[in-house]
Amino acid sequence: MAQADFHTDWRGLYRTGAIAAIVMAVIIPIQGAIYAFYPPPETVTGHLELLQRNWLLGLLSLDLLYLIDTALTLPIYLALYIALRRVSRSAMLIATAVALVGIAVYYASNTAFEMLSLSRQYAAAATEAQHTALLGAGHAMLALYTGTAFNVYYVLSDVALLIIAFVMLRSDVFSKKTGYLALAAGIFMAIPSTVGTIGLVFSLLSLVPWEVWLIFIARRLWQLAQ
Repeated sequence: MAQADFHTDWRGLYRTGAIAAIVMAVIIPIQGAIYAFYPPPETVTGHLELLQRNWLLGLLSLDLLYLIDTALTLPIYLALYIALRRVSRSAMLIATAVALVGIAVYYASNTAFEMLSLSRQYAAAATEAQHTALLGAGHAMLALYTGTAFNVYYVLSDVALLIIAFVMLRSDVFSKKTGYLALAAGIFMAIPSTVGTIGLVFSLLSLVPWEVWLIFIARRLWQLAQ
């Protein structure tokens, strides 16, 4: 089968991956602006009260948009697997499997809607004992939110991205610049965002090459679909 015919067979997936990459590239600065203008509360009580006043802003402060971003990575990684599997089928299979496991683990870590439910119970609580119990549950939810599952997701996502970066650098499907952008984002993602100030700084720095990488792969995947 000729290379052009091979890519034509997957045009639907390529287009879906390209659209997902563009949507994600648009969402990321929106999410950053929301955090800048409406910083998330620093306490459990603050989260519960914010969710009572404005449930949408409360969910956004608990990474509602990141839930969407994570779902968008699914068609992106599948499209990249198809586009790059001729370069290294085993490496791309490992990267895709690791990425998919990471996505599943992330959804187990996010407790945004659990916190929304707790906020409603907190507002309806009639006694101090009930308030105290619900605050304890809120502390547990936020601990889970940034706990083991999230860190596992972060590390798995980084491993998948680094593998894809090295495969891209060996291929002629994507430009070398695209591969180096993925590599740069992967290096900055080596430290989870939950590891203090350095983790937060590295996660913010990773967004710069990641954003440009999304645009590059969106353009290339769309070209492959034509």
